[in-house]
Amino acid sequence: MNEQDLRQLLTVSVEDIRPSQPAAAGWERARRTRRTRRAVGAVALAVVLVGGGTVAALRPSAGPPPGHPVAPTVEPTHAGPVQHPPAELTFPPDPLARLSNPPIVRLSERPVQRALALFQPVDEEYRADGPVRVLGDDGVVRSLDVVTLAPTRDRDGNEAPALKPGVLSPDGRWAAFAQTNELIMVDLTRAGVGRIPLDGYLELVVWANDRVLVGGDDRTYAVERDTEAASTIDVSAWEVVTPDPDAGREAALIETSGQRDGLMVRSRTAREGTLRSEQRVTGELLPAPYQVNEFYGRGWLHGERLAQAAWITNDEIDGAEGVAVLDARTGAVAHVLDLGRDRAKGCCPVLGWDNKGAVLLRLEPAALARWHPETGEITGVVDNLTGVLALAG
Repeated sequence: MNEQDLRQLLTVSVEDIRPSQPAAAGWERARRTRRTRRAVGAVALAVVLVGGGTVAALRPSAGPPPGHPVAPTVEPTHAGPVQHPPAELTFPPDPLARLSNPPIVRLSERPVQRALALFQPVDEEYRADGPVRVLGDDGVVRSLDVVTLAPTRDRDGNEAPALKPGVLSPDGRWAAFAQTNELIMVDLTRAGVGRIPLDGYLELVVWANDRVLVGGDDRTYAVERDTEAASTIDVSAWEVVTPDPDAGREAALIETSGQRDGLMVRSRTAREGTLRSEQRVTGELLPAPYQVNEFYGRGWLHGERLAQAAWITNDEIDGAEGVAVLDARTGAVAHVLDLGRDRAKGCCPVLGWDNKGAVLLRLEPAALARWHPETGEITGVVDNLTGVLALAG
């Protein structure tokens, strides 16, 4: 979220909202389903994950060849590599709090110049419970009335809301929604809708510059925003990391996958998704017994730093909730936000970075929080926003 945009809207009035548990179980449900369907391929996956190498996401010529150990290049700051949220968050006024209000106008009547966020309420069964809300940079909440979205589903019939983190373009002008056998592109500045036919049970969307990566378990397509031309690309829609909006069109694509000692970060070419290098995720900068066990949700790049929610081992249990920030080139974990054991499983996916280097994430009992890994500061952004949220870059 662009800090300049936020400051321009700080005068927008907000309402006090009582806290409750946010609904953030979608990624965990999808992860369980995906792991079940991929159980047969577990041996093959383990073979793929074996090996080392240098991730050359931003500097392909740097570093030794695969298999050569790489020393961490990220240094811990004065805040310490392991951090904890405060017992109670403060919630300064923020324009995103407007998403708690119902829409007052339809998008077709008043398109946006730029959207700050999209939000959709969900019920206790994690089903869409109302229209998608579009928060413009003018502070007005609109309803997305130009298209009717069906839930995404897989071949086993599991469903989830079409709105997911990553569907909103970094410039806030477009939204892309995966649907079975098609991709829906919405121009939020004109309230226009485009439909691109694609085969398969499509579930996830990632913006990579002016392309949309959309797919499910079977395949991933790369769709050109301007021409709507589509081709397959050899990346996983579940594992690919959202690129930095400031990275060029040819910047490498990054993936994370695996568990514990097999946890990997991989670099692939932007065009075909050809594997360039891979590197084990390491925790030498973390105090014992801290380690990252497995990532979940979407990973997000900011320069060479990668932020992603994870299950971690802390000084109390194996399987605590956390967020990790690591070097995408080497796999070295620089910071871990230890969220402890008393939270819902898969509670706290990362939703992006702001332009000051802070990580935006779901955090109980707050719906959205801002974490500065370099200083350890954690503040609330929106309190009690029960539903699915997508932020612009």
